[in-house]
Amino acid sequence: MDNIHEREEGPEKIREYEDDTVRREDAQTGREAARKQVLLRLSPGLWEKIAAWADDDFRSINGQIEFVLNEAVKKRSK
Repeated sequence: MDNIHEREEGPEKIREYEDDTVRREDAQTGREAARKQVLLRLSPGLWEKIAAWADDDFRSINGQIEFVLNEAVKKRSK
């Protein structure tokens, strides 16, 4: 009997996970749509240094560049 009950709950749980995933993806899409895209050309040496720094900080390269720019803007605003 327990196995039948577990099987009946299975599809409900899957639907809950799917719905939650869709909500999170929609929220992420909304945040990304509000962001501006910028084409940025970097020398290979600078790219490698930023990539290593990003790896040390557990960020993507794009995330690291955004972090550095945010810090520079905060520092300049003081």
